[in-house]
Amino acid sequence: MGLIFRSKANKALDRAEDPRETLDYSYQKQLELLQKVRRGVADVATSRKRLELQLTQLQQQSAKYEDQGRKALSLGREDLAREALTRKANLQSQITDLETQYQALQAEEEKLTLASQRLQAKVDAFRTKKETIKATYTAAQAQTRIAESFSGISEEMGDVGLAIQRAEDKTAQMQARAGAIDELLASGALDDASGLGRKDDIEAELERVAGGSDVELELARMKAELTGGSPASQPQAIEQGKNDTPPPTINYQK
Repeated sequence: MGLIFRSKANKALDRAEDPRETLDYSYQKQLELLQKVRRGVADVATSRKRLELQLTQLQQQSAKYEDQGRKALSLGREDLAREALTRKANLQSQITDLETQYQALQAEEEKLTLASQRLQAKVDAFRTKKETIKATYTAAQAQTRIAESFSGISEEMGDVGLAIQRAEDKTAQMQARAGAIDELLASGALDDASGLGRKDDIEAELERVAGGSDVELELARMKAELTGGSPASQPQAIEQGKNDTPPPTINYQK
């Protein structure tokens, strides 16, 4: 059950994921990391500068004690000269400690600066690659949509195709129904309720005979052309034959 749940969740996430948004998010995280590194470089540089100012002050104070010792010796005050040199010696130990810390901070600053430069280069390269991938993905997505539209695979075009198919089916059904009604009306199997265009049996028989005469005339003309006879005499023969044929018997029901 856990495997099924994870597989379905993975499929849902894959369907909802947009690679362009993921790339932008990764790029944003890298920018945040780069900003933290730069902030660290700035903090180290600030500490180094503070130590540098303290070191300068101590060195100036040490030089002052040395001048006071020389001046005291020139005045014959050896006790004052000794006190000034003692203070200078105490300051020298502090200066040594500050110089050690200063060198450590300077080395740390250089290391962070180098790391910041390398990270900046990686972020720039990732940004270029990100934009390339995004452009390629967008182009591929557009090509896929165009291909789906032309092939009718897309959901929108599929709905349009189904609507057209339903319209064509309904049109064909209506045409077939209208044709069937016309045939039934013409054959007399279905009465015209309006009474317009209604034909009785005599008129229908006359139309049938007239239609047959046209066929006989055309057949006589074709026979005359094949035998070389005069087609003008053929209609008279047909009319004579029609006159010899007894009229059809019409039964009227009471």
